[in-house]
Amino acid sequence: MAAKIRRNDTVRVMAGKDRGRQGQVRQVLTGRGRAVVTGINMSRRHRRARSATDPGGLVDVESPVHLSNLQVVCPSCGRATRVGFRLLEGAKKVRYCKRCDEAVD
Repeated sequence: MAAKIRRNDTVRVMAGKDRGRQGQVRQVLTGRGRAVVTGINMSRRHRRARSATDPGGLVDVESPVHLSNLQVVCPSCGRATRVGFRLLEGAKKVRYCKRCDEAVD
């Protein structure tokens, strides 16, 4: 299946504790169907000190969000939208916004 959400896309969270917030996708975990989004789904971890310069303590970490809870924000219309695929001349496949019918890529 083609990737509807890719790295460096701006996405909006549609469900969960961060619903309505936007962020940029840092990493997509395709095997687990999740994505790590900057500043979204933050959790606290206890980290052991590794050296004198890295003291450890409580660290905020971004946890992965399920792809079904994310929607791509269209760069042309600025709204969260579903993404479709279209073949251009030369057999190039691009994603497009289903609201404004403009290419996302």
